Amino acid sequence: MGKNTSMSATPQSVIDDAIQICQELIRIPSVNFGDGKGDEKAVAEYVRKSLAEVGIESEIIDSAPNRSNVVARIAGSDPQRPGLVLHGHIDVVPADASDWSVDPFGGVIKDEMIWGRGAVDMKNMDAMMLAIVRHWARTGYKPPRNILLCFFADEEAGSIYGSRWLVKNRPEIFAGYSEAVSEVGGFSVTVAGGKRLYFVETAEKGIHWMRLVASGQAGHGSMINDDNAVTQLSEAVAKIGNHVWPQRYTTTVKHLFREIAAATGKSYDEKDFRPLLSEISSVARMIGATLQNTANPTQLDSGYKANVIPQTATAVIDGRFIPGFEDELNETIRELIGPHIAIETITRDIALDNPFEGPLVTAMCKALTNEDPEAIAVPYLMSGGTDNKALSQLGIIGYGFSPLRLPADLDFMALFHGVDERVPLSGLEFGVKVLQDFLENA
Repeated sequence: MGKNTSMSATPQSVIDDAIQICQELIRIPSVNFGDGKGDEKAVAEYVRKSLAEVGIESEIIDSAPNRSNVVARIAGSDPQRPGLVLHGHIDVVPADASDWSVDPFGGVIKDEMIWGRGAVDMKNMDAMMLAIVRHWARTGYKPPRNILLCFFADEEAGSIYGSRWLVKNRPEIFAGYSEAVSEVGGFSVTVAGGKRLYFVETAEKGIHWMRLVASGQAGHGSMINDDNAVTQLSEAVAKIGNHVWPQRYTTTVKHLFREIAAATGKSYDEKDFRPLLSEISSVARMIGATLQNTANPTQLDSGYKANVIPQTATAVIDGRFIPGFEDELNETIRELIGPHIAIETITRDIALDNPFEGPLVTAMCKALTNEDPEAIAVPYLMSGGTDNKALSQLGIIGYGFSPLRLPADLDFMALFHGVDERVPLSGLEFGVKVLQDFLENA
């Protein structure tokens, strides 16, 4: 077998390895509670051991006590080519076991699915990555280009102790790498007639989390008060929550909806894509949020006693902006709340918008159709964000491609951070095959 050629079909042993690794990763509760309260140490040690078993050296990099990242280098057959960053995060959001039908950290197989926190976000992809590179190491295969394998901490709380820390403090790690691939892309959405669109994440909305601060006259709760901070704030929050944002369609969104219209035989009206959302019901809530800016009130805080009018009241707004429309978001919020309420930025992050073209995208599309000849690969704008934002600061162009073929009736997006998170075994098998094909031809 030549060093520059793709390997043969994925052996069953690699699929079995991915399934077992996914279960074992889920059983390590690497929960990120936010505000710096997380612990990825045990899962990072598992990743290092998993790589060491097949002779792959890796480095655990702690950005703070127990905030652990893992980095490994896979040598390619053509080291002169710019390399590819293959990355996943190893933290998960909390799970209340009383809400689940199974142990959220049990990694059980039930109804032909692996259940548990992280099953789709994103220990399934972590497992696929590990299974594939372990297979390569056992067989002596070299991918066509150098691969930097990264398992990041803290993605679920802004990546402060993960990709952002590494980009800022260890940028030399990423020298020589030009592109990246990670989560939330390459999953199937079945539309009318049974056609399958595979959503490849090429763009991400930007983020502006802001704290609103209203200040007024403190006083006794029994007296008239025309300068009540709680009243001011509640009125402002209601205006934001009820605001109808204008539709703003990017090139990526237009491409996606042209494909949806073509696949379903529906009309394509570039003035309003919302009627087509019903054709992609399993992802409609997320995709609907990519047609406009959004600003959702998420937290309120004020007062300390029933009969005391507080001097200040605060609220947190989760603002997300379409690429190119950050100013519109900020200016609209200011207009809605008026001049007397202060705005403090909690977190601000860029939007991403990458082209759905080029050799990397071609390799993704071909890997999908090799496994599913009826696959229709489409680009999409993600309402959330990934570690690709941090890598973009180093000029690395990132895409979401963690392939899964999903049952037509599975509400996939509801599983992210949801109760009874689970991934189909058949989807994981599909993903391993497609990801291996892609990585061997990227």
